[in-house]
Formats: sequence, C-alpha cells, structure tokens
Amino acid sequence: MLDTLTDLTGQISGLLWGSPITLLVLLGTGIYLTFRMGLVQVRGFKHSVGLISGKYHDPSHQGEVSHFQALATALSATVGTGNIAGVATAISLGGPGALFWMWVTAFFGMATKFTECTLSLKFREVDENGNISGGPMYTLFHGLKMKRTASAFAAFALIAAFGIGNMVQANSVVDGLSYVFPEAGNMGWLIGVCLAVLVGLVILGGVKRIAKVASAIVPFMAILYIAAALIVLLNHIGEIPAALATIFNHALNPWAVGGAAVGEAIRWGVARGLFSNEAGLGSSPIAHAAAQTNEPVREGLVAMMEPFIDTLVICSMTGLVIIVTGSYIDRPDELVGAALTAHAFSMDLGVGGAYVVGFGLTLFAFSTMIAWSYYGDRSARFIFGEKAVVPYRIVFTLVVVIGAAVPLQLVWNLADITNILMALPNLLGLILLAGLVRKLQKKYFTAHRAMPIQ
Repeated sequence: MLDTLTDLTGQISGLLWGSPITLLVLLGTGIYLTFRMGLVQVRGFKHSVGLISGKYHDPSHQGEVSHFQALATALSATVGTGNIAGVATAISLGGPGALFWMWVTAFFGMATKFTECTLSLKFREVDENGNISGGPMYTLFHGLKMKRTASAFAAFALIAAFGIGNMVQANSVVDGLSYVFPEAGNMGWLIGVCLAVLVGLVILGGVKRIAKVASAIVPFMAILYIAAALIVLLNHIGEIPAALATIFNHALNPWAVGGAAVGEAIRWGVARGLFSNEAGLGSSPIAHAAAQTNEPVREGLVAMMEPFIDTLVICSMTGLVIIVTGSYIDRPDELVGAALTAHAFSMDLGVGGAYVVGFGLTLFAFSTMIAWSYYGDRSARFIFGEKAVVPYRIVFTLVVVIGAAVPLQLVWNLADITNILMALPNLLGLILLAGLVRKLQKKYFTAHRAMPIQ
C-alpha cells in the first residue's frame, strides 16, 4: 500500500514539475512582473544593497526583525538542498546548459519576489502585542477578499512545512553527516532526537529567535561554501571560459548539441531553479512580513535579492565546480544530487571537499527547518487562531525525529505536490494585484530619491 502510494505521488509530482505548463506559468509570471515593474531588479539593485546594510533603517517603524534578519530567515529556507543537490541533479539530467536556465529563472524570479513580498508587507496583520502575521494568505484575504483561496494556501503551506520544511530536511541532515561520518547513517533516531532539541530551542522562541539564529548561520555557511568553491575554481581558472562557453552552447545552440538536449536543459534548469529560489511559491513573503518597516516596497526590494544570492551566486558556484572538474562526464549512475557535488569538490579538495558538502548540507538543512517552522506557524495561526501556535511548534519539533529516521521518498513527493499547490493561489494574487504594487512602487520612488525612476 505504501509503495503504491509512493509510486502514485511520484508520478503526480513528476507530471506537475515536469509539465511545460507548470514551468511556463511560474516563469511566465516572473517575465510579466519584470516588465510590469519596469525592470525593478536592475534599477533597484543598488538601493536593495543599501537597505540590507541598514542604511535606511528606521527603528520607529513597526516590525519584529531587521531587513537583514528577514532576508537571512527567508534565505535560510531557500538556501539548502537545492543549492547542493538540485544543481547537480539539473546538470546530470539536463546537461551544463541547465545552469544557464537556472540563471534566467533567477533573474525573472527577482521581480516575482519583489511583488509578493511588497504585498505581504502591505496586507500584514499586527496584533496588540506587536506580533506580526503576513504572507500570501493575508494578501488574498485582505487584498482580494478571497477567504477560501487564502485558507487553501495556508493549508498547503502547513502541509509543506511538515514535508519539505521538516522531514525532508531532517533526513538531509543525516545524509550530510554521513558524508563526514559514514556511521551516522545508522544513527538516524539519535541524530533526530538531538536535532529536535536544537530545533525546539530555536522555534519555541518565535520569529525573533529564529531570525537571530538564521542571521548567524546563513552568512557563515554561505561564506564557507563559496570560499571552498572559489578554491576549486581558482585551481581551474584557465578552464572557466571554456566552461562558460559549454554552458551557453548547451543552453542555446540546438545545432551543436541537438534540440532534445536544449529542451532537457530548459526543463531541468527552470524546474530546479524555481525549486531552489522558491520565487512564486509564496513561502518567503511570510518571513519578510515581520520586517521592521512601514514601507512595503522597501521590503520588496530587500526580498528580490534572494534569487540573486541563492541562484546567481551559490548555485552558480556549485554548477561551475561540477563543470570545470568534469565530474558530470562519464559519472556512475548512482552519482547524482549531493553525491555528485561532493565528488566534484573532493576531486580538488580531497576529503575536505566531502566535509564542506557534508557540513554545508547539514547547516543548510537545519536553517531551512527553522525558517519553514515559522511559515507553518503563521499558516496554523491563520487557519486555527493564535491558540494553535504553541501546539504546532511542539508537534513540528517531534516530527523532526521521525524525519531523521525513516525513508522519505513519499514525503518528498508530497512536498513537491504541495509546493505547486501553494504557488497557484499565490500567483493568482500577484497577477491580480500587480497594478497596486506598481502604484506603491512609483509612490516610493518619488518620495525616496535614493532610486530615481527613469
């Protein structure tokens, strides 16, 4: 029965994520919003960096966390297995050209993030104690008066929090530790208990504690991972131009590699890119809603840096390491996902490469868990009220133990399905409210000459 359910959900997941219609809707929304918002990801880039650095911070504004902490919390959910395993999967199945299509997805995804997080700030709720709740469910409820659609999004997000945000990540922690300590694979229950304690200590403190931990972990793990990747790339610096030429050739030249190869590059690059940076899925706006600002557009500008950091920086590092080392060529069939990335790093860094991937996967997965716990937390509050928050956090912590100790293909499949189901109501809200965001954008740019509009 369980095997049948796993096979069925796997087929549905593959159909959804492999469908050109799904990818066209997600990417197409990003393209539409890019032009609707006047290439905001290009013209607002410099101002975004200034906002993240705290240059325009106003402590008198409502909110629970700083711009940087909100970004770190959202990044801690998106920077994870997609950057290590997802890129490797895209290249192994779609060829080097898949990396180019991940870049394309990230560029247009920046406009999607800008729009969904601007709306999240615009329609967030602040209770009498200053606690904030926001996200697509509040945008749909307050902005479009679509209560059923809002509840549907919250329900899908709540389910996804236990899947992609909990059990899958707990299992990834065990995988990551297994690269460093092979015997860890036989200690799932023990690792799960230790992990549950650590997760519980963080999430029971609410979004402020989550943001503090995320703002410490995310920069550390990103710098460590990028530094290791740069060492490998510097060792192969003469091969980088050829690697870039290979990427563009496999992505755009059907005469050189065949139309089918280009098609596979597009399919896997777009799918893994969207999965990695989560643009349009509606998860990140829940974290950004807690930012300390009364300017919705300001947080939208901060949020649009997520796909840039996640995909254009970190995923690019992973992809280039795999390509310049040639580890994707003539690889054994079992060498896919994180194992391929570990192999690529190990070719230059030896056992240290496996350590970087192992510890990176562990930290990435842990940070994803604490961020997604907050997404589920706010979804539970929207559906059941404030009384459901503490019980939800306790259950979320306990489920970590199960995730670390059991096979998870069924959970992966369900997580992929619920992610797509989250995206549909969110994208509907973005398209219907794009005009409002454009008005807010023009008003902000007029009032704040830090980013003149042309």
